[in-house]
Amino acid sequence: MADRHLEPDSPELRARWGSFAWTKANVAKAKEIVARYPAGRQRSAVMPLLDLAQRQVGAETDTQGWLPIPVMEFIARELDMPIIRVVEVASFYTMYNLVPVGRFHVQVCGTTPCMLRGSDDILAACKKRGMAKGHTSDDGMWTLTEVECMGNCASAPMVQINDDNYEDLTAERLDAVLDALAAGNAPKAGTQEPGRHTVEPSGGPTTLKEMVKANHDYRKEW
Repeated sequence: MADRHLEPDSPELRARWGSFAWTKANVAKAKEIVARYPAGRQRSAVMPLLDLAQRQVGAETDTQGWLPIPVMEFIARELDMPIIRVVEVASFYTMYNLVPVGRFHVQVCGTTPCMLRGSDDILAACKKRGMAKGHTSDDGMWTLTEVECMGNCASAPMVQINDDNYEDLTAERLDAVLDALAAGNAPKAGTQEPGRHTVEPSGGPTTLKEMVKANHDYRKEW
């Protein structure tokens, strides 16, 4: 599964990220986020601020974004908390990237339901395109990570790519998604099974059929 470690501190890292500060737009967003929490509880904003910082880094690098140590130090100063507490949060939750990633971060679920429904084929399709687990492709386009359950067991196998989930995958369907992303297009997120809307039974629901197109009130019928 995912190998979690911090990108080593270095003079080059400090030169690039040591002067990190919010953009003008993110100054306003950060203030709005911190204001959600009661007085004295501002440190509770650490998770959304880390997400905001990661997205800003992503915008500056044309990648999904990650959290260099100087950026986490900036968040610690913003919230007046020890840097180790910020690192603890960032290193616990895998939605935060601790090392540089590519433009598209392909996270393949390898937990039992996905494995039983073909996640090995999904990983093989990624490898055919030159991806390797824990690495970013030479062109900077793809980072491949195998992760634990991402909560889409009813529509396995699935991958998360940046902010979107792609479900009911086969190797061919994944190839179509990756081809679209590489071409600068926005493939349909969610299930890739034709005719399936979300995670209703394949072939359509067998009960509560009137709920498919409208909010049908069954109470009088019961």
